[in-house]
Amino acid sequence: MTAAGSLPGQPRGGVLSGPATARTVNVLAPNPSAMTLDGTNTWIVSEPDSGLAVVIDPGPLDDGHLRNVIATAEKLGKRVALTLLTHGHPDHAEGAGRFAELTGTRVRALDPALRLGDEGLGARDVVTVGGLELRVVPTPGHTSDSLSFHLPADQAVLTGDTILGRGTTMVAHPDGRLGDYLDSLRRLRSLTVDDGVRTVLPGHGPVLEDAQGAVEFYLAHRAGRLAQVETAVENGHLTPSEVVAHVYADVDRSLWPAAELSVRAQLEYLREHGLI
Repeated sequence: MTAAGSLPGQPRGGVLSGPATARTVNVLAPNPSAMTLDGTNTWIVSEPDSGLAVVIDPGPLDDGHLRNVIATAEKLGKRVALTLLTHGHPDHAEGAGRFAELTGTRVRALDPALRLGDEGLGARDVVTVGGLELRVVPTPGHTSDSLSFHLPADQAVLTGDTILGRGTTMVAHPDGRLGDYLDSLRRLRSLTVDDGVRTVLPGHGPVLEDAQGAVEFYLAHRAGRLAQVETAVENGHLTPSEVVAHVYADVDRSLWPAAELSVRAQLEYLREHGLI
């Protein structure tokens, strides 16, 4: 058995639901799968002495889960005052409209189609609620609308699906683009180097205690996969499905459809840069 501390990003062991940092509490959605890992992490974020909270990614349209998020906030003495979305995939955003009805909150997102209210989210925006400060970090690549949220007071970043607590994420071609994703990883790395971010609070899986290690692992993984795809094409594996069967042979076949999306993004990247 491998110790958690030796894994990329040093994933935190123990129960996933519950307090993660001084200002964050996770409520795990009951939607585990090969793609969602243990389920979607719905984050309640607030200043310790404030009665107001922000909820990031209400999760799937599951009334029991949505009410559990509200009840958890109330047990902490908090009222949900705002809902934010990291991106529009249903396991993160499908329940946002119903959650807004239950809480009377606005929903802010990069994609206008996901918003409830007049305000969206964009680069360099700072969200403030009850003394809490969240800085919006554009991290496209997994999807075109992916955002992360920098929580300076906890030296943490909430990454949605850009960095997961276990394994690696897919680039959801054609909406997601590999070049954008690599730029986003470098942007997150700068937060660890220049802004003191130490902790990753992901959209799925456990908290990562070594943010810089996690980002470096992701960058190295992507470089390695690109090299494998390039070699596969040179060896005559020309279609995305052929490349997946060759490069991802050791990966559970249930994940091959997601792997093919990433391969399509990798092939596009290699063509754009004249490497194949």
